[in-house]
Amino acid sequence: MNKMGPLGAAALLLVSGALAACRGGESETSEGEIKTDVGVTAEPCPGATDQSKGCIYLGIISDLTEGPFRALAVPITDAQKAFWKRVNEDGGIGGYEVDVTKYVRDNKYNPQTHNQVYQEIKPNVLGLAQTLGSPTTAAIINDLKSNSVVAAPASWTSAWAFEDVIIESGANYCVESMNALDYAKEVYNPKSVMAVHLAGDYGEDAAAGAKLAAQSLGMTFSAVKTDSGADKQAGAIQAILTAKPDLVIVTTGPADAAAIIGQTVARGYAGRFIGTSPTWNPALLQSAAAPALLARYEQSAPWNAWATDSAGHKAMREALGSVTPNDGYTSGWVWSYSMKAALSKAVENGDLTRAGLLAAAKSLTSVDYEGMLPSGAGNYAAGPNEGAVRVTAIYKADRAAATGVGQVRDLFTGPTAKAYTLDGPCYEKL
Repeated sequence: MNKMGPLGAAALLLVSGALAACRGGESETSEGEIKTDVGVTAEPCPGATDQSKGCIYLGIISDLTEGPFRALAVPITDAQKAFWKRVNEDGGIGGYEVDVTKYVRDNKYNPQTHNQVYQEIKPNVLGLAQTLGSPTTAAIINDLKSNSVVAAPASWTSAWAFEDVIIESGANYCVESMNALDYAKEVYNPKSVMAVHLAGDYGEDAAAGAKLAAQSLGMTFSAVKTDSGADKQAGAIQAILTAKPDLVIVTTGPADAAAIIGQTVARGYAGRFIGTSPTWNPALLQSAAAPALLARYEQSAPWNAWATDSAGHKAMREALGSVTPNDGYTSGWVWSYSMKAALSKAVENGDLTRAGLLAAAKSLTSVDYEGMLPSGAGNYAAGPNEGAVRVTAIYKADRAAATGVGQVRDLFTGPTAKAYTLDGPCYEKL
C-alpha cells in the first residue's frame, strides 16, 4: 500500500515522468499492464494511424548514399517502412504502433560509421528493424548483446545463428553456396570451382560454403579475395583467366560483379558464374556486362523474387504500390516478419522491455512469413543447427523478368546443405 500523501505522490509522479522522458519512454508499469523501458512510449508515434495507441521505436541502419549496396539498401528500407505501415493500419501490436522512420541512419557500409550512428540512436529505440551488412553489424554486436538490443539483420552470415540478439531470416551465405554447387553439379557438373569474394563475414562465409561443398562433391576449389569497387577487380579477373575454373561463385557488390563477369567473358573465359544474392541489381542489365550476364550468370537467393505468387509477396506489392520492381524490396519485407513475431510474443508475455523482447525472440519456434519462407522457418528456440533455414532458389538473368532474373529452380535444399552440421560460423573454416 502506498502510504505517501497526495502532494508527495504528485511530486513523485512529476519526477518519474521527467525521468521517463529523458530515457526514451522508460517506465515501470503496474500489474496487468505491459512492462516497458527503452524506446516505447505511451504517446503515439509521429504520424500515427491511431492517436490512442503508444509507440514502439525501432532503428534502421542501412547503406543509403555511397556504399556498394545502396541500390539494394534503399528499397530494403522503403519496404520496411511499408511493412510496418501495414502493421499499424491493421491495428498495430498490443496497443502500440511501430515507428521505423524517426531513427533511420546511413552507415555508408562502413563499420565505424555504423557504430557511430548506432550509438546516436541507441538511447531512443527498443531494437533495430534493420542493421545492414555483416562487417558493419559485427562492429556493434558486442554492444547489442550487452544491452539486450534485438536486431533484424540485412545480411545472411552464418555467425548470426550463434547470436541470440540477432533474428535472422533465410539461409545463410554458407548454405546458399552449398545449394548453388549442388544445383551446378546436377545441371552442368563442373569439375573446378573458384570463389571470388569480398573480405569479411559476407564474402568469406559464402566462400567457405563453396569450399565445403566442393570438397563433398569432388570438385577442386580455389578462393580469391577482392576489394569493393568496379575499378579494383583486375586481380580477380586475372585469377579467373589464369585458372579457368568451370564455375565461379561471386560474392561481391553488384558493380564489382558486373566488372568481373563482363571483362572475363570479353577476354575469353568460357565458364559460368553463380552470384550470391547481394551481387544482383537489375540495373546491371543496362550495363556493358549485360550480354555476358545473360549468357553466363545465375543468381542464388534465400527466397523467391518480387513477382512470386505468395500471400506475403502479394501483400508487399500492394503495400508498395507503383514502384520499379527490385528484390531489395522483397528482402526488406521478409526481414521484418521476425521482428513482428518477436514484438507480438513480447506483448503476449506482458514485457516490452529490451530484456523481454530478447526473451520473446529466443522463445520463438516459428515465424509466419506468409508463405515467403517455408513453414517452420524462424525457429530461434531450436539452436543454430536445428533452427537453420536451408532453402535456396536459383534464378538466371532475364530481361523479361520483373527484377531482371527469372527462376530456374524453386526453393530447395541440396544434399550437401541438408547433411551439413552448423557447429560454428562457416567462414572460420575457409
